[in-house]
Amino acid sequence: MDQLPHDPDQFTADGETAAQRAAARDSLLLTAQLTVPGLARPVTARVRNLSPGGMMAEYAGDLVLGDGITVELRGIGAIAAKVAWVAEGRAGIAFDREVDPKRARKPVVAPPAAPRKQRPL
Repeated sequence: MDQLPHDPDQFTADGETAAQRAAARDSLLLTAQLTVPGLARPVTARVRNLSPGGMMAEYAGDLVLGDGITVELRGIGAIAAKVAWVAEGRAGIAFDREVDPKRARKPVVAPPAAPRKQRPL
């Protein structure tokens, strides 16, 4: 894995420093499914922050700088992306298109359950 000489929390998904960051990011904890080249199945990563242009995720496997991946996020769906940086079990992922991070925070609503019929006693 490529190592960054600085604290990875200071970088956005596209490698900008926190001072250069134009878009606000949403700090949260949710999971994403990553489709990574060379792996037969999607893998789970923990999303630590999310912005319109990318995310920082924790992932124990090997990601390669510049690799194209697909990220599946609850409320957003599948997004084509690239690995922007990798350091100490974390990775910056730059999305190919902007997303609305608030959609990932919305609760997933299940269809209403059918009403229960009560039996007479």
